[in-house]
Amino acid sequence: MASTKAADQILKADVAGRVRTPLARREQILDEFERSGTSGVKFAALVGIKYPTFASWVLARRRKRGSSPVPASGGQAASPMRFLEAVVAAAAPKGEPAVLEVELPGGVRLLLDDPRQAPLAAALIRSLNARTAC
Repeated sequence: MASTKAADQILKADVAGRVRTPLARREQILDEFERSGTSGVKFAALVGIKYPTFASWVLARRRKRGSSPVPASGGQAASPMRFLEAVVAAAAPKGEPAVLEVELPGGVRLLLDDPRQAPLAAALIRSLNARTAC
């Protein structure tokens, strides 16, 4: 194996020229990234690591910790993407308020008949979601 000097240590490279970064150094780099607030692409370029390699390190660390596997800009963990099934039953008859029915897991249903109720319903759903995530 050939070797490449990085900062104050010599890093080994294989015959294809790929540098083998020790686990301890990898962890230091990932710690720096989490504190940096920069995007993964910019940070990888800054420390001289190819982005696909760096992204695989970040993903492996997040999986190990049980955090979101989706890298976000700024070094912050992204919220996992969720899908919502929406079914439009029928339009409200003219003169009657439109009603939005939200069915939550466990059979709980919210009926919203005023747009001003939407922020309250959203806060309730976020609160319930936070409790189930713990």
